[in-house]
Amino acid sequence: QVQLVESGGGLVQAGGSLRLSCAASGRRFSSYAMGWFRQAPGKEREFVAAISWSGGRTYYADSVKGRFTISRDNAKNTVYLQMNSLKPEDTAVYYCAARRDSIGRAYTYGYDYWGQGTQLTVSS
Repeated sequence: QVQLVESGGGLVQAGGSLRLSCAASGRRFSSYAMGWFRQAPGKEREFVAAISWSGGRTYYADSVKGRFTISRDNAKNTVYLQMNSLKPEDTAVYYCAARRDSIGRAYTYGYDYWGQGTQLTVSS
């Protein structure tokens, strides 16, 4: 089992940058593929980015491709989401998620564990 705690959200102007962090506790963080999701008010939660257990594979939603970068540091049990060129439509609660994996893929679904979320607000 793994517990996830997101941090780094806040208020930023359009065009700005921010980095979210997700700290994981529990054993064998490197056994988990990780993902970031977001949920805007009145909308369903949507996939943002994913990374394999080794960090060797990543996958992005089209809406953030080229602007967001997911990375991980297995020595620190932490996954990051670097967000650049932010837009007002990026405003949402951002969640990190984990799923056990031994294949080495990045997933858009099937996550077992979720954090509590961190709010990002992008002003125009």
